[in-house]
Amino acid sequence: MSPSRIPCWFVPLILSVTILASTAAYGGHHHLSVSYYKTCPSAQSIVQAVMASRVAADQAIAPAVLRLFFHDCFVNGCDASVLLDDATPFVESEKDAEPNDSLRGFDVIDEIKSHLEHSCPATVSCADILALASRDAVALLGGPTWNVQLGRKDSRGADRDAAENNLPSPHENVTSLITKFAEYGLDARDMAALSGAHTVGTARCLHYKDRVYGNDGEGGADIDPSFAELCRRTCQAGDDAAAPFDEQTPMRFDNAYYKDLVARRGLLTSDQALYGCGGPLDHLVEMYSKDGKAFAKDFARAMVKMGSIPPPPGMPVEVRLKCSMVNY
Repeated sequence: MSPSRIPCWFVPLILSVTILASTAAYGGHHHLSVSYYKTCPSAQSIVQAVMASRVAADQAIAPAVLRLFFHDCFVNGCDASVLLDDATPFVESEKDAEPNDSLRGFDVIDEIKSHLEHSCPATVSCADILALASRDAVALLGGPTWNVQLGRKDSRGADRDAAENNLPSPHENVTSLITKFAEYGLDARDMAALSGAHTVGTARCLHYKDRVYGNDGEGGADIDPSFAELCRRTCQAGDDAAAPFDEQTPMRFDNAYYKDLVARRGLLTSDQALYGCGGPLDHLVEMYSKDGKAFAKDFARAMVKMGSIPPPPGMPVEVRLKCSMVNY
């Protein structure tokens, strides 16, 4: 049996087994507060201004920054470890991990940090910048907004091995996805909502060709044949050829992603894995496909929850002066 294929009867069992794991894995940052930066009241407006300027110049910056936040939080919590360079002594940068080799948007975070250091030196953490910039990225593309809990600290180290192993793969089945989200205290509803971030942005052929070609070169039963053919034509340009997750509104944060899943037009194996087995996940996907407000509400709630994933106990932390390197 292919690792991306599992019996549908197995999904409810995995859902029930992971409920306890998702409630016990992480307790969150207990010190976070929406009013944390009382000594830097302009912090959020500075982040918003830079994001608005950069997204106006290049809309692709928005999904790039959002992806940075996901890839940070899923490796030892939301601690800005993904921003550290190899040049930092004793740090093996997470940027060099295979799942992170196409990350971008680092320069946007650096620009925001530079403005904040000018206004409020040594005050706003890079981890909080990522959380705020991600919220603004979603809002700037027409998605929901929410109050960001603040007070995260920046780690003094990175974990390349964890970046290689902890991040959900584009080729994974629903069982593996549920398990990985549960390890960070995120349940199946959180997973379904957070996956909706793929309503914007693109993926490389390298990550979706397994789905659109399948074993016979034509894709499997869970993909719309015309969509598979469209993606295969894109792949003719090579593994780096990019296709939008949502071909209809690729840069609008809406519920089209879920409509695509119902139509068997999910781009990645891990996208389409959310739909087709019946039960709670199918119900969620169908609900989101019909009710954009329900998706927006659940997405915002899940982003707050994910953003509260703390670094492991005992991890040395600080407020970095430069996001790409630790303080000396």
